[in-house]
Amino acid sequence: MKQFQYTRPATQQAALEAITKPGTKFIAGGTNLVDLMKRGVTAPDKLVDINHLPLKSISQTPNGLRIGALALNSAVAENELVLQHFPLLSMALQAGASPQLRNMATVGGNMMQRTRCTYFYDTTMTCNKRAPDTGCGALEGVNRMHAIFGANPQCIAVNPSDMCVSLAALDAVVIIAGKKGERRIPFTEFHRLPGEHPEMDNHLGKDELITGVEIPENSFAKNSYYLKVRDRQSYAFALVSVAAGLVISDGIIKQARLAMGGVAHKPWRLFDAEKSLIGKPASEESFKQAAQIAMQGAKAYQYNSFKLKLAPATITEALKHAAGLV
Repeated sequence: MKQFQYTRPATQQAALEAITKPGTKFIAGGTNLVDLMKRGVTAPDKLVDINHLPLKSISQTPNGLRIGALALNSAVAENELVLQHFPLLSMALQAGASPQLRNMATVGGNMMQRTRCTYFYDTTMTCNKRAPDTGCGALEGVNRMHAIFGANPQCIAVNPSDMCVSLAALDAVVIIAGKKGERRIPFTEFHRLPGEHPEMDNHLGKDELITGVEIPENSFAKNSYYLKVRDRQSYAFALVSVAAGLVISDGIIKQARLAMGGVAHKPWRLFDAEKSLIGKPASEESFKQAAQIAMQGAKAYQYNSFKLKLAPATITEALKHAAGLV
Protein backbone atom coordinates (compact mmCIF):
# COMPACT_ATOMS: atom_id res chain seq x y z
CA MET A 1 0.00 0.00 0.00
CA LYS A 2 1.22 3.45 -0.89
CA GLN A 3 2.09 5.78 1.99
CA PHE A 4 -0.42 8.57 2.54
CA GLN A 5 -1.05 11.59 4.72
CA TYR A 6 -3.91 11.60 7.22
CA THR A 7 -5.98 14.40 8.73
CA ARG A 8 -9.06 14.56 10.94
CA PRO A 9 -10.91 17.87 10.51
CA ALA A 10 -13.09 19.11 13.35
CA THR A 11 -15.69 20.83 11.17
CA GLN A 12 -17.57 20.17 7.97
CA GLN A 13 -16.13 23.34 6.42
CA ALA A 14 -12.59 22.16 7.17
CA ALA A 15 -13.37 18.79 5.60
CA LEU A 16 -14.66 20.46 2.43
CA GLU A 17 -11.54 22.61 2.22
CA ALA A 18 -9.29 19.58 2.67
CA ILE A 19 -10.95 17.51 -0.06
CA THR A 20 -10.26 20.10 -2.76
CA LYS A 21 -6.60 19.10 -2.91
CA PRO A 22 -5.78 16.59 -5.69
CA GLY A 23 -5.28 13.00 -4.59
CA THR A 24 -7.43 13.41 -1.46
CA LYS A 25 -10.29 11.13 -0.38
CA PHE A 26 -12.73 11.06 2.50
CA ILE A 27 -12.68 8.04 4.81
CA ALA A 28 -15.27 6.99 7.40
CA GLY A 29 -15.72 3.26 8.07
CA GLY A 30 -13.25 2.39 5.32
CA THR A 31 -14.82 -1.02 4.67
CA ASN A 32 -14.47 -0.57 0.90
CA LEU A 33 -11.78 2.11 0.53
CA VAL A 34 -9.16 0.28 2.57
CA ASP A 35 -9.66 -2.88 0.49
CA LEU A 36 -9.17 -0.87 -2.69
CA MET A 37 -6.01 0.71 -1.29
CA LYS A 38 -4.57 -2.65 -0.27
CA ARG A 39 -5.13 -4.02 -3.76
CA GLY A 40 -3.66 -0.97 -5.47
CA VAL A 41 -6.94 -0.12 -7.20
CA THR A 42 -6.83 3.33 -5.66
CA ALA A 43 -3.85 5.13 -4.11
CA PRO A 44 -4.79 8.44 -2.47
CA ASP A 45 -2.10 10.83 -1.33
CA LYS A 46 -4.16 11.94 1.65
CA LEU A 47 -7.13 10.66 3.64
CA VAL A 48 -9.56 13.02 5.34
CA ASP A 49 -11.19 11.25 8.31
CA ILE A 50 -14.72 12.61 8.74
CA ASN A 51 -15.81 10.43 11.66
CA HIS A 52 -15.83 13.37 14.08
CA LEU A 53 -18.38 15.33 12.07
CA PRO A 54 -21.92 15.50 13.56
CA LEU A 55 -23.57 13.41 10.86
CA LYS A 56 -24.70 10.28 12.73
CA SER A 57 -28.22 11.19 13.79
CA ILE A 58 -31.43 9.46 12.69
CA SER A 59 -34.40 11.73 13.21
CA GLN A 60 -37.97 12.35 12.14
CA THR A 61 -38.71 15.35 9.96
CA PRO A 62 -42.11 16.94 9.25
CA ASN A 63 -42.23 14.92 6.03
CA GLY A 64 -40.37 11.71 6.81
CA LEU A 65 -36.98 10.63 8.11
CA ARG A 66 -33.47 12.06 7.89
CA ILE A 67 -30.43 9.80 8.27
CA GLY A 68 -26.96 11.26 8.68
CA ALA A 69 -24.26 10.12 6.29
CA LEU A 70 -22.12 8.78 9.16
CA ALA A 71 -24.90 6.69 10.72
CA LEU A 72 -23.72 3.09 10.87
CA ASN A 73 -25.54 0.52 8.76
CA SER A 74 -26.20 -1.55 11.89
CA ALA A 75 -27.63 1.46 13.76
CA VAL A 76 -29.98 2.30 10.89
CA ALA A 77 -31.14 -1.31 10.51
CA GLU A 78 -32.00 -1.53 14.21
CA ASN A 79 -33.47 1.96 14.63
CA GLU A 80 -37.07 1.98 15.88
CA LEU A 81 -38.15 4.74 13.50
CA VAL A 82 -36.76 2.80 10.55
CA LEU A 83 -38.32 -0.46 11.68
CA GLN A 84 -41.70 1.18 12.20
CA HIS A 85 -41.93 3.42 9.16
CA PHE A 86 -39.41 2.08 6.62
CA PRO A 87 -38.89 -1.65 7.27
CA LEU A 88 -37.81 -2.13 3.66
CA LEU A 89 -34.60 -0.22 4.43
CA SER A 90 -33.94 -2.33 7.52
CA MET A 91 -34.46 -5.57 5.56
CA ALA A 92 -32.05 -4.47 2.85
CA LEU A 93 -29.36 -3.49 5.36
CA GLN A 94 -29.72 -6.76 7.26
CA ALA A 95 -29.23 -8.62 3.96
CA GLY A 96 -26.01 -6.74 3.23
CA ALA A 97 -22.50 -7.82 4.26
CA SER A 98 -21.81 -9.33 7.69
CA PRO A 99 -22.62 -8.01 11.19
CA GLN A 100 -18.98 -6.95 11.63
CA LEU A 101 -19.04 -4.90 8.43
CA ARG A 102 -22.43 -3.38 9.21
CA ASN A 103 -20.97 -2.19 12.53
CA MET A 104 -18.30 -0.22 10.64
CA ALA A 105 -19.93 0.78 7.35
CA THR A 106 -21.71 4.14 7.12
CA VAL A 107 -24.70 5.20 5.05
CA GLY A 108 -22.60 7.63 3.00
CA GLY A 109 -19.87 5.05 2.48
CA ASN A 110 -22.43 2.47 1.41
CA MET A 111 -23.65 4.89 -1.24
CA MET A 112 -20.10 5.48 -2.45
CA GLN A 113 -18.90 1.87 -2.53
CA ARG A 114 -17.52 0.66 -5.81
CA THR A 115 -18.33 -2.41 -7.86
CA ARG A 116 -17.08 -5.83 -6.79
CA CYS A 117 -16.33 -6.81 -10.40
CA THR A 118 -13.31 -9.15 -10.42
CA TYR A 119 -11.77 -7.31 -13.36
CA PHE A 120 -12.03 -4.00 -11.51
CA TYR A 121 -10.29 -5.41 -8.43
CA ASP A 122 -7.50 -7.19 -10.35
CA THR A 123 -4.97 -4.59 -11.52
CA THR A 124 -3.49 -7.05 -14.03
CA MET A 125 -6.80 -7.10 -15.95
CA THR A 126 -8.22 -4.53 -18.35
CA CYS A 127 -10.93 -2.36 -16.85
CA ASN A 128 -12.32 0.93 -18.14
CA LYS A 129 -13.67 1.75 -14.70
CA ARG A 130 -10.27 1.46 -13.04
CA ALA A 131 -8.18 2.66 -15.99
CA PRO A 132 -10.26 4.45 -18.67
CA ASP A 133 -9.82 3.40 -22.31
CA THR A 134 -8.09 0.09 -21.48
CA GLY A 135 -11.08 -2.13 -22.29
CA CYS A 136 -13.57 -4.21 -20.32
CA GLY A 137 -12.21 -7.61 -19.37
CA ALA A 138 -15.61 -8.79 -18.17
CA LEU A 139 -17.22 -8.27 -21.58
CA GLU A 140 -15.71 -11.46 -22.99
CA GLY A 141 -14.64 -12.90 -19.64
CA VAL A 142 -16.33 -14.54 -16.69
CA ASN A 143 -19.37 -12.28 -16.38
CA ARG A 144 -21.74 -14.34 -14.23
CA MET A 145 -22.30 -11.52 -11.70
CA HIS A 146 -22.70 -8.76 -14.24
CA ALA A 147 -25.37 -6.42 -15.60
CA ILE A 148 -28.40 -7.18 -17.74
CA PHE A 149 -29.68 -3.58 -17.81
CA GLY A 150 -28.05 -0.29 -18.75
CA ALA A 151 -24.66 -1.73 -19.67
CA ASN A 152 -22.55 -1.05 -22.75
CA PRO A 153 -19.19 -2.26 -24.14
CA GLN A 154 -17.44 0.23 -21.85
CA CYS A 155 -18.59 -1.50 -18.65
CA ILE A 156 -20.97 -4.27 -17.59
CA ALA A 157 -20.29 -4.12 -13.84
CA VAL A 158 -23.08 -3.82 -11.25
CA ASN A 159 -23.56 -1.69 -8.17
CA PRO A 160 -23.11 -3.98 -5.14
CA SER A 161 -25.27 -2.19 -2.55
CA ASP A 162 -28.42 -3.60 -0.96
CA MET A 163 -29.17 -0.43 0.99
CA CYS A 164 -29.17 1.65 -2.18
CA VAL A 165 -31.76 -0.57 -3.84
CA SER A 166 -34.20 0.04 -1.00
CA LEU A 167 -33.50 3.80 -0.93
CA ALA A 168 -34.15 3.98 -4.67
CA ALA A 169 -37.49 2.24 -4.16
CA LEU A 170 -38.36 4.58 -1.26
CA ASP A 171 -37.78 7.75 -3.31
CA ALA A 172 -35.04 8.92 -0.96
CA VAL A 173 -33.18 12.18 -1.56
CA VAL A 174 -29.42 12.60 -1.18
CA ILE A 175 -28.29 15.72 0.72
CA ILE A 176 -24.93 17.07 -0.40
CA ALA A 177 -22.76 19.88 0.94
CA GLY A 178 -20.22 21.85 -1.07
CA LYS A 179 -18.56 25.24 -1.21
CA LYS A 180 -21.63 26.65 -2.96
CA GLY A 181 -23.93 25.40 -0.21
CA GLU A 182 -26.33 22.46 0.02
CA ARG A 183 -27.97 20.66 -2.87
CA ARG A 184 -30.34 17.71 -3.09
CA ILE A 185 -30.45 14.87 -5.64
CA PRO A 186 -33.23 12.27 -6.01
CA PHE A 187 -31.70 8.95 -5.08
CA THR A 188 -32.64 7.41 -8.44
CA GLU A 189 -30.46 10.07 -10.11
CA PHE A 190 -27.46 9.94 -7.77
CA HIS A 191 -25.73 6.91 -9.32
CA ARG A 192 -24.76 6.80 -12.99
CA LEU A 193 -24.94 4.29 -15.82
CA PRO A 194 -21.53 3.68 -17.43
CA GLY A 195 -22.09 5.71 -20.60
CA GLU A 196 -18.79 7.02 -21.93
CA HIS A 197 -17.35 7.45 -18.43
CA PRO A 198 -17.65 4.17 -16.49
CA GLU A 199 -14.99 5.43 -14.07
CA MET A 200 -17.65 7.81 -12.68
CA ASP A 201 -20.03 5.97 -10.34
CA ASN A 202 -22.25 8.88 -9.32
CA HIS A 203 -22.95 12.59 -9.62
CA LEU A 204 -21.11 13.70 -6.48
CA GLY A 205 -18.58 16.44 -7.20
CA LYS A 206 -14.95 15.97 -6.19
CA ASP A 207 -15.27 18.86 -3.74
CA GLU A 208 -18.58 17.73 -2.20
CA LEU A 209 -19.62 15.70 0.83
CA ILE A 210 -22.72 13.58 1.39
CA THR A 211 -24.27 14.77 4.64
CA GLY A 212 -27.35 12.58 4.74
CA VAL A 213 -30.40 11.13 3.06
CA GLU A 214 -34.07 11.92 3.56
CA ILE A 215 -36.90 9.45 3.03
CA PRO A 216 -40.38 10.90 2.50
CA GLU A 217 -43.34 9.47 4.36
CA ASN A 218 -45.15 6.64 2.62
CA SER A 219 -47.69 3.91 3.28
CA PHE A 220 -45.57 0.91 2.33
CA ALA A 221 -44.58 -0.24 5.83
CA LYS A 222 -47.27 -2.92 6.05
CA ASN A 223 -46.54 -4.47 2.65
CA SER A 224 -42.77 -4.32 2.09
CA TYR A 225 -40.21 -6.96 1.32
CA TYR A 226 -36.55 -7.19 0.31
CA LEU A 227 -35.52 -10.40 -1.40
CA LYS A 228 -31.87 -11.13 -2.13
CA VAL A 229 -30.75 -14.14 -4.16
CA ARG A 230 -27.07 -14.97 -3.63
CA ASP A 231 -24.62 -17.84 -3.69
CA ARG A 232 -24.07 -17.90 0.08
CA GLN A 233 -26.70 -16.90 2.61
CA SER A 234 -24.07 -15.89 5.18
CA TYR A 235 -22.27 -13.21 3.18
CA ALA A 236 -22.32 -12.66 -0.57
CA PHE A 237 -23.30 -9.99 -3.05
CA ALA A 238 -26.60 -10.29 -4.88
CA LEU A 239 -27.04 -12.19 -8.09
CA VAL A 240 -30.42 -10.48 -8.16
CA SER A 241 -32.25 -8.56 -5.44
CA VAL A 242 -35.64 -6.87 -5.34
CA ALA A 243 -37.06 -4.17 -3.07
CA ALA A 244 -40.86 -4.21 -3.19
CA GLY A 245 -43.45 -1.98 -1.54
CA LEU A 246 -47.21 -2.04 -2.03
CA VAL A 247 -50.27 -0.18 -0.83
CA ILE A 248 -53.25 -2.52 -1.01
CA SER A 249 -56.91 -1.69 -0.34
CA ASP A 250 -59.65 -4.32 -0.60
CA GLY A 251 -57.29 -6.57 -2.50
CA ILE A 252 -56.45 -3.94 -5.13
CA ILE A 253 -53.02 -2.35 -5.53
CA LYS A 254 -53.18 1.42 -5.07
CA GLN A 255 -49.45 2.17 -5.09
CA ALA A 256 -46.33 0.16 -5.92
CA ARG A 257 -42.57 0.57 -5.65
CA LEU A 258 -40.01 -1.77 -7.20
CA ALA A 259 -36.24 -1.62 -7.56
CA MET A 260 -33.61 -4.23 -8.36
CA GLY A 261 -30.01 -4.84 -7.42
CA GLY A 262 -27.33 -7.00 -9.00
CA VAL A 263 -28.56 -6.14 -12.49
CA ALA A 264 -27.15 -2.71 -13.41
CA HIS A 265 -24.41 -0.14 -12.82
CA LYS A 266 -26.87 1.62 -10.47
CA PRO A 267 -29.90 0.57 -8.41
CA TRP A 268 -32.47 -0.23 -11.10
CA ARG A 269 -35.91 1.28 -10.49
CA LEU A 270 -38.77 -0.47 -12.29
CA PHE A 271 -41.10 2.42 -13.07
CA ASP A 272 -43.04 0.74 -15.87
CA ALA A 273 -43.64 -2.39 -13.81
CA GLU A 274 -44.88 -0.21 -10.93
CA LYS A 275 -47.39 1.54 -13.18
CA SER A 276 -48.64 -1.77 -14.52
CA LEU A 277 -49.61 -2.89 -11.01
CA ILE A 278 -51.83 0.07 -10.16
CA GLY A 279 -55.49 -0.93 -10.10
CA LYS A 280 -54.68 -4.64 -10.44
CA PRO A 281 -55.55 -7.30 -7.85
CA ALA A 282 -52.71 -8.25 -5.54
CA SER A 283 -52.32 -11.67 -7.12
CA GLU A 284 -49.56 -13.86 -8.44
CA GLU A 285 -50.86 -13.34 -11.97
CA SER A 286 -50.57 -9.55 -11.64
CA PHE A 287 -47.09 -9.90 -10.23
CA LYS A 288 -45.92 -12.18 -13.04
CA GLN A 289 -47.21 -9.71 -15.63
CA ALA A 290 -45.35 -6.87 -13.91
CA ALA A 291 -42.20 -8.97 -13.81
CA GLN A 292 -42.32 -9.50 -17.55
CA ILE A 293 -42.75 -5.77 -18.12
CA ALA A 294 -39.76 -5.17 -15.85
CA MET A 295 -37.56 -7.32 -18.09
CA GLN A 296 -38.04 -5.24 -21.22
CA GLY A 297 -34.64 -4.23 -22.59
CA ALA A 298 -32.69 -6.81 -20.58
CA LYS A 299 -29.56 -8.17 -22.26
CA ALA A 300 -27.46 -11.04 -20.99
CA TYR A 301 -23.85 -12.00 -21.62
CA GLN A 302 -22.21 -15.40 -21.91
CA TYR A 303 -22.33 -16.47 -18.28
CA ASN A 304 -25.23 -14.48 -16.81
CA SER A 305 -28.10 -15.47 -19.10
CA PHE A 306 -29.65 -17.27 -16.11
CA LYS A 307 -30.53 -13.81 -14.75
CA LEU A 308 -33.12 -13.42 -17.52
CA LYS A 309 -35.17 -16.09 -15.72
CA LEU A 310 -33.98 -15.46 -12.18
CA ALA A 311 -34.84 -11.74 -12.23
CA PRO A 312 -38.57 -12.00 -13.09
CA ALA A 313 -38.94 -14.95 -10.71
CA THR A 314 -37.38 -12.87 -7.93
CA ILE A 315 -39.64 -9.90 -8.69
CA THR A 316 -42.70 -12.14 -8.52
CA GLU A 317 -41.59 -13.76 -5.28
CA ALA A 318 -40.74 -10.42 -3.62
CA LEU A 319 -44.17 -9.05 -4.53
CA LYS A 320 -45.90 -12.14 -3.19
CA HIS A 321 -44.08 -11.71 0.13
CA ALA A 322 -44.88 -8.00 0.23
CA ALA A 323 -48.57 -8.74 -0.40
CA GLY A 324 -48.65 -11.43 2.28
CA LEU A 325 -49.42 -14.23 -0.17
CA VAL A 326 -46.62 -16.43 1.21
